[in-house]
Amino acid sequence: MDIKKMIQDMTLEEKASLCSGADFWHTEAIDRVGLKAIMVSDGPYGLRKQEEIINNMGWAKSILAVGFPTAASLANSFDRDLVHEVGNALGDECQAEDVAVLLGPGINMKRSPLGGRNFEYYSEDPYLAGEIGAAFVNGVQEKNIGTSLKHFAANNQETRRMNASSEVDERTLREIYLTAFERVVKKAQPWTIMCSYNRINGRYSCENGWLLNKVLREEWGFKGLVMTDWGAMNDRVKSLNAGLDLEMPDCHGETDKLIVKAVQDGTVSMETLDTTVERILTAVDRYYSNKEENASYDMEAHHQLARKVADNSAVLLKNDGILPLKESQKVAIIGEFAETPRTQGGGSSHINCFRIESALDALKDNPNITYKKGYVAEKDEIDETLLSEAVAAAKEAEVAVIFAGLPDSFESEGFDRTHLNMPESQNTLIREICKVQPNTVVVLHNGSPILMPWLSEVKGVLDLYLAGQAAGAAAVDLLYGKANPSGKLAETYPLRMEDHPAFLNFPGTHNEVHYQEGIFIGYRYYDKRKMDVLFPFGYGLSYTTFRYSNAKLIVNGQSVSSSSTNAASGQNTGMDVIPSISAKPDDTIQVSVDITNTGDVAGKEVVQLYVKNAACEEIRPEQELKNFAKVTLEPGETKTILLDLDARSFSYYSMQIHDWYAPSGDYELFISASSRDVRQRLTLHLENERKLPFYVEEMSSCDDVYNYANDPSPLDAMLTKSGFTDTSVSEDDSMGAGTAQMMRAMFADTPLHSILSFSSDKLTWEDIQDTIRAINEKQP
Repeated sequence: MDIKKMIQDMTLEEKASLCSGADFWHTEAIDRVGLKAIMVSDGPYGLRKQEEIINNMGWAKSILAVGFPTAASLANSFDRDLVHEVGNALGDECQAEDVAVLLGPGINMKRSPLGGRNFEYYSEDPYLAGEIGAAFVNGVQEKNIGTSLKHFAANNQETRRMNASSEVDERTLREIYLTAFERVVKKAQPWTIMCSYNRINGRYSCENGWLLNKVLREEWGFKGLVMTDWGAMNDRVKSLNAGLDLEMPDCHGETDKLIVKAVQDGTVSMETLDTTVERILTAVDRYYSNKEENASYDMEAHHQLARKVADNSAVLLKNDGILPLKESQKVAIIGEFAETPRTQGGGSSHINCFRIESALDALKDNPNITYKKGYVAEKDEIDETLLSEAVAAAKEAEVAVIFAGLPDSFESEGFDRTHLNMPESQNTLIREICKVQPNTVVVLHNGSPILMPWLSEVKGVLDLYLAGQAAGAAAVDLLYGKANPSGKLAETYPLRMEDHPAFLNFPGTHNEVHYQEGIFIGYRYYDKRKMDVLFPFGYGLSYTTFRYSNAKLIVNGQSVSSSSTNAASGQNTGMDVIPSISAKPDDTIQVSVDITNTGDVAGKEVVQLYVKNAACEEIRPEQELKNFAKVTLEPGETKTILLDLDARSFSYYSMQIHDWYAPSGDYELFISASSRDVRQRLTLHLENERKLPFYVEEMSSCDDVYNYANDPSPLDAMLTKSGFTDTSVSEDDSMGAGTAQMMRAMFADTPLHSILSFSSDKLTWEDIQDTIRAINEKQP
């Protein structure tokens, strides 16, 4: 396709028509110039292609497809390669179904565990979300199918999602809510990015030129097109000038007319419109230039991939020696989810799965299994008959396995949760069974954190999350040891709903939601507050144990080894802080560590690298995840893991310079099995030659000048002239026992303009101004 010529040949009206959809799922075609339409489709974790739309809300049955584990499950895998494989599979499906762009992944932060759409997002941590998102996007786009990274940005709730304004400062935006998008853009270049519904600091995302043109395109180098979420358009002309290219779905020609008028009256330049049209045509050309004719895929093979992903994403939360089960054990399987598993969330991502494999399906050949329903999933009512039947079956068995969790009505797109509880009918069932059967295991189906009031009463908890259409088969694999649990939590489970960091400000008032917790969401908040949690970020057990040893910090090829004795899984002892090694932010910095499988079965361990920040003037998290790796080990096997760090690993976003800055100082590097299970420690001294600019003002303190000025000698001279010097070293206690300490603090904090009040009559106001000018002249 000769895109430049096609643009030249188009009329103004034809160009404008391309800026909105032709219908609910297609872009506009222009037969006169030979331009075809392309189809986009929902489906972050499966293909929700709709053959026919029969109403203007997009409600219609979708094609049979493969339902993979949801995004929340994928992130628990901590496995870039596996997520990449899922992306490849979905790319193949799109090729076979003539879908050009898959609308996903969603990478918004889990600001609150109450977010109704959290199952569709990856994590509370922007680094993890960005890495998993980039793996997914690269996997899909390798098949010459586009993705649409969403929802850009600060879209963290369903309540009033189409008009609420996310009131958030720039540092919080940059460090938490934009970082995952930035990583995916720079590592994977998605074909499209989807603007969110909400406003950001009073301005709709699709009208935000700072967000779309300056940050996304100029700073990050995004090359693709930006589209709206469905129905998110507000002011079409403002959006076009702000960098919004494609409005979806169709506007019945109404906003196209506004574009034509705006170009005619000069409100929008022809250059701006042509640039937008070029981006749209580029996406169309990329699809048709690489379209695979007669493409197909193996549904059953993709089902088995979904099962493998579920095996690798489930998180073993508790195991008091009860798991894995033996085939010979008499087991009571209880709970409707064993028969009809909850495999996905509700809303635009809901897949019409071609088949769903339940736990009962996978156990049909085992004669030692009995099944009782126990509860009705969509009714939070205790059915005494179902309850008594389940309790009787559990009493007669050697082990009771209860399949429980959240029904569709508890979490979905469109509304937020109001609590973290499971249905009380299920909690009651678990408690009653524990009274008669001490060997009880709970298998959970949930897309986000829940409370577990019965946790101390059961011997095992396996959290499947929403594990896709093979969830039941994966559950059996894991319960019976055919697969070894290796997922880790990509979010924190709090002890109480009231503990989560956004509790006081979620979901906000009628028109605004204030992100007053700032950068402290998820584990960043719980760590800073030193709060107990139900389960920490990065947590997950295995049927084997792992030893971490021989940690090394490598800077430009030079290394220092750890001498610590390393703990087995679940312990936290034997760590020695080793001598520091120095580096500069631009140096090649790596951490290596040996991981040994010390158990009797093969297993996979997620090695997590956290950076504990150096002390500086800004308030920073205690630690932040900066890399991770998943390693597969046979019993007794040892592998060396190498993890890279870069300047951003040590940086915060400075509002003073509106850029990332890594302060000089000592940083601790934690090689961990979870955010609260440190196995090895290393220390790095970072020396940054770049200094933050410091310019003296009348309100600057003496201490500020001495700490930050390039040359503080003009202040020395002024203080000598004034007689106001730090003479508090004496033990004069005329104002109490703390007089000396008080005087030292007062001197340090005294602003320059106040020195006049404590000086001799030799000092003038002009002396203070001259001193300020002299110090600033010597700043770099």
